[in-house]
Order: sequence, then structure tokens, then C-alpha cells
Amino acid sequence: MNDRDRKSKKPNFRRGGGKGPDGPRDSGRRPARQGRDASPDGPVILYGWHTVAAALANPQRQIRKLWLTENAARRLADDNIKLQVAPEIVRPEVIDRRLGPDAVHQGLLAEAEPLPSPDIDTLAQEGIVLVLDQITDPHNVGAIMRSAAAFAVKAIVTTARHSPEATGVLAKSASGALELVPVVTVSNLARALTQMNDQGFMTVGLDSAGSENLGAIALQQPLALVLGAEGKGLRQLTRETCSVVARLDMPGSIKSLNVSNAAVLALYIGASKLGLMG
Repeated sequence: MNDRDRKSKKPNFRRGGGKGPDGPRDSGRRPARQGRDASPDGPVILYGWHTVAAALANPQRQIRKLWLTENAARRLADDNIKLQVAPEIVRPEVIDRRLGPDAVHQGLLAEAEPLPSPDIDTLAQEGIVLVLDQITDPHNVGAIMRSAAAFAVKAIVTTARHSPEATGVLAKSASGALELVPVVTVSNLARALTQMNDQGFMTVGLDSAGSENLGAIALQQPLALVLGAEGKGLRQLTRETCSVVARLDMPGSIKSLNVSNAAVLALYIGASKLGLMG
């Protein structure tokens, strides 16, 4: 079996992605904390080709430990990707034992230090920022981050509580985007949105009950698109703090989208109307 396509065995999770008897564990949820993607009691766990390769290429990301299969080490060398630390060359099943059944690691596993969380007042006064209102599914948040990187989003703003830890599943779903899009972690989202309004952001909440179609609104930079959790949508205080609440009109019989799909559609509309598509 090619180790790039190996899947793995079920671990016993510990809160925050810390180390158990077999080493790092793949964790999905983040407790209340300050900082971008660390948990209080463990390192950031990164696995998979794009995720680990992007981390190795990021000068801001400090790698603690690195496990590679022979094939993965050879591929990194062929692509001239420099290693920050001396790797431990292992068989695929050694990495299998450290991750969960859906973790397609492709022969790469890293323990890393978290990236810093910028302050809300350092946000660029141009382009688009995404704001996530208690979106808890790590697959969805990872997919949103990947789309954010594709659309050159300046930052993602999320809460310290009720959001997934940027490690393991989320990092794999983001496919390297963690290294490309700054993540601003705030304790109070309504307060952060108020500050963004004061800084000149046009804050647009996306909600199926929005009074206007996003495609019909005159958008301006800097633009903040605010997305709520599936099912619950935007919280009331979040909705009230946004300068506009808009909907995404679609011609089909199904009028709602998965939040990660809604994010990419909103980003396309926003980037097109702002002239950011090149």
C-alpha cells in the first residue's frame, strides 16, 4: 500500500490535541484561550502533504517534531522543501497509530508551535475579511479557510470559545491555508464587530432572512462578511451589530447552502463587485 494514501486507527482523544501514550492526537475543538491555534496543554498537530509542506515553508511556524515516511521524505527533497528539524523516518503504521481513522496523513506528521493571533486593530483597511460566528465544525471551518486563501482574504476573525481548534482535522481540511490567512481570535464578537465598524469596515451579515440580496448591494472596502453556524445562523446580537444583513438568492428549489459553500459564493460575489478578481 502506498503510504500517501494510508488511513489510520482510532485514537483516544484528549482535550486540546495534547499528547497521550502514543504521541500527538488529532483534535477538533478549541477551549477558551488566547492565541491563534494552540491548546493550553498540547502542540498543534499537522498532517497531510499540503498542510505540513505549507507549515515547513512558513518562516513564522516553528516545528517541534517531524515524522516522515521514506516516500514523503523523498518527495519533500524532490520539491526542495527545507526541513526545520531533523525528521524521524518511520513506517506508515507508526503515524497511523497517532491519528484517527479519517486522517489521510500521506506519510507526514508534525508537532508545531501555534501561530500568533493578530489584534483586531491591525486588520488591513482593504479587501475582504471573514468573520465566523460560532461555527464549530472543523471540516467546515477548514474548508472556509481554504476558500479564504483562494480569494486572498486578509484575515479571519473568530471567537476564542465555540470555535474549533486550528489543529488536526481543521488543519487538514484547510490544506495549508492556516499558513496563509491570519486568524484573529476575539473574546466578544459583537464588540469586535463594533470596533470594525468604527474602523470603517462595511460589515455584512449573511442570513437567509436578510432584507437584501448580497448581489444587489453596493459593497465597499474594507468589507467584512459575517457567517453564522449552520442551523442557528447569526446570533441576534451579531446580526444587530452588522451594518447590513443580506441573503444569498439562488434560482433552485433549495435556498440554503452548507456554510462553507455559502462562504465561497459570498466571497465570489464580494470579490467580483469590489474588482478584486484580477
